[in-house]
Order: sequence, then C-alpha cells, then structure tokens
Amino acid sequence: MSANESSKPTPPVPAPPAVPRPPKAPTPAAVAPAAPIAPAAAVAPQQSAEEIAKWGRVSDDGTVEVLEGDAWRVVGQYPDGTPEEALAYFARKFDDIAFKVRTLEQRHQAGGASATDLAKQAGHVLEEATDSAAVGDLAGLRDRLNALTAALAEATEKEAQQAKELIDQAIAERTALVERAEAIAARDLSKVQWKQVTAELGELFDAWQAHQQNGPRLSKGISQQLWKRFRDARAVVDKQRRAFYSELDDAHKAARDAKTRLVERAEALAPRGVDGIPAYRTLLDEWKAAGRAGRKADDALWARFKAAGDALYSARAEQAAAEEADSAPKIEARQALLEEAKAVADEPNIKRARALLTQIQRQWDEVGRIFPREKERALDDRLRVIEQALKAREDVDWKKNNPETKARANDMSSQLVEAIEKLEAELAAAEKAGDKKAAKAAADALEARRTWLSALGG
Repeated sequence: MSANESSKPTPPVPAPPAVPRPPKAPTPAAVAPAAPIAPAAAVAPQQSAEEIAKWGRVSDDGTVEVLEGDAWRVVGQYPDGTPEEALAYFARKFDDIAFKVRTLEQRHQAGGASATDLAKQAGHVLEEATDSAAVGDLAGLRDRLNALTAALAEATEKEAQQAKELIDQAIAERTALVERAEAIAARDLSKVQWKQVTAELGELFDAWQAHQQNGPRLSKGISQQLWKRFRDARAVVDKQRRAFYSELDDAHKAARDAKTRLVERAEALAPRGVDGIPAYRTLLDEWKAAGRAGRKADDALWARFKAAGDALYSARAEQAAAEEADSAPKIEARQALLEEAKAVADEPNIKRARALLTQIQRQWDEVGRIFPREKERALDDRLRVIEQALKAREDVDWKKNNPETKARANDMSSQLVEAIEKLEAELAAAEKAGDKKAAKAAADALEARRTWLSALGG
C-alpha cells in the first residue's frame, strides 16, 4: 500500500441541483418551528456487512456502484483503499441520509413540530436521497420519505388553515383597535377630559405594539392600511390636544397676570386696616371671576392674597377684642337694669309699671352700644319680652275701660232689660191663656236674653 492509501481521499460527490424555496408561510403560534437536522457523519454505520454487500459493489479500479431497482449506478471511486473500505465510506454517506429520515419520522411521531417545516425538510432529504453518492437501500429511504410527506400533507393543510384563522383573528383584533382609536377621534374633543383620553389612546397604542411583537405577521398591504388608519386617528387627537393645551396655557397666563395684579392691590390695603376689608371683599369677588392659572401658580398667588386678607381681618379681630373689653361694664349695667325690670311685671298698677319701664328704657339707652353685637341683641331680646308683656296688659285694660266700649255695653244692656221685661209679660199672658206653645217660645227667648245680659255684666 502506498503512502497515499492512508490519507483516504474523499471522492467527489455531485452537488444536488438548486431548488427555489417557496415564500415562508405564517407559523401558527402553537407550533414551534422545526430545528434543522444535524449531520450524522460521526455516527457509526448502521448497516451490516451483508446489507452493504447487498447494495454496493466495487470494481478493480476502485469504482463504487449502488443497486437501485434492477440496475447498478456508479456513485464514485475509492482507488486507494480496499473494497471494504470503499463500501464503508459510501455506506456512511447512506447512514447520514438514513439518520435524517429517522429523525424526521421520530419528530413527526412525537408531535409538536411544525408539519409544514417537516414537509419541507423531507423534500430536501428526498432530493439528497435521489441519485445520491451513497451505498444502501436508497429506494427504501425514498419510499419512507414519500410516505412521511403524504402523512404530513394533511397536517400541513390543517396548519395552513390554523395560520389563516390566526391571521384573520389578528386582522380583526387590530381592526378593533383602529375602530376604537377612530371612535375617540370622532368625539367632540372640545368637551373631553384630556387626561382620560390620553390614557385611553396610550393603552390602544401599547396594545397595537404588543400585537405587532407577539401576534402573527400580517401582509404588508393590510398591515400598512390598518396602521395608516390608526396613525391618522392619533394625529387628529394629538392635534386637538395640542390646541387645547395651547389655549389652556394662554388662559392660565391671562389668569395669572390678573391674579398677580389683584394680589398687589390686596397687599396695598394693609395700611388701611379694618377700613380696607370692604375693598378686599370686592377684590375677592374679582379673584373668583379671574379663572384658573394652573395649580402651582394658583397656590402661590392665593397664599399671598390670603395673607393680605388675614392681615386686615387680624386688625378687625384686634379692634373687636378691644371693643369687647370696653363693653364689659356696659353688659353688667344692662344686666342690672334687667333685674330691675322684673318689678314691672309685679306692679299691679299699669301706670306705675309703665313709668318704671320708661325709666329703665332711658337708662338702657344711656349705657351705649355693646360689642360684640350678638351679646347686645341677646340683652335687647330679654328687655323686649318685658316690654311686650306690659303692652299686652295695657291692651286688655284699654279694652275694658274704653268709654266708647262702655257706652255701647250700657246701651245694649238697656235694650236687653227692656226685652226681658216684655218677654216676662208675654210669658205671663201665655200661661194665663193656657197657650203652652207661646209660653215655651217666650220662656226660651227670655232665658237667652238673660244670658246675654249676664255676659255684659248687667
């Protein structure tokens, strides 16, 4: 054996013709893509020596042939080795292909792999097993591959249907997102709560991005059409929102300027003290009508405005405290007069009672004003009760002693006396005549007249 024999050069193997690949179909989310099949060059030959001898032969010049059907086909040459080495070399080429076939069959039986991808790989392996430079039952491998491809055809069709359903569902979901965005854009955006609208649109955009990242891939035309509608709806809302906040900024600036001037005018009232309170109240009305200047600016300006008012009301509180201290002796004086006024109700003589009350009222006025006004009103109310009680007594006395009333009462008493005398005569005449009916009528009328006369005090 020459030195070249130990190198065992690899005979040339014709490359398979290039086959154009179809465009990639959408992969269902539930089916993981199949991993490529690893070569089995390092795997020990799986064929027995008898099988290798059955399917291959070597001529004297090292030409190796494989039996396919009834004919022998040349697969290569191995001139620098023994026939056994030559056949073993090309048998390992067969084992590589057989390993790929077994792997595809096992993955199909185990499930979980994409039938579409398995079918594609089976097609590639079938091309490799056709006219391959290998020694083994190549026809048997092709039969197994054809059977596997047939078995995968139904699963591939089902996966395609599932992929279509997933795409249809994805289109419906994205269309729903678009329609919700368009519904927001169609609202009367001059009357919306922008914080809420911005949050709603942000949620829709996040959902759109998540759908793009995690959902099935849509066709470019449909994807761009839906995105254009979604983008246009967002653009309408964004334009209105920018306009709203621009107008709001202008309104805040105008209100901020107006309130700043009101603060300055309020602070200028400080030297006037209590007398500045009416003007401050007018400024407060203007403040309420000035509008919002933004929370931060409003809080800062209001703190200054309120501090200016607090200074004025603090001066009034100090004045009220001084007045209340000055009123303490006056309150005691009026409480003493109220004690004296209790004698008015106990005086039976109305004229003397009136004179006593008049004297108390004069002293009451001489005491002067009392602060706070609530205490003054409470004392006045107690004196007013005594005044009303005396007035009620005077009204009763007047009605009783009024000359006119007395004259009318005397006149009526005289008329009743005359009527009683007349009825007594009629009663006596009726009884004498035995006229019971006339007697009863006279007796009833007589009793009524006597009751009236008694009521008049006659």
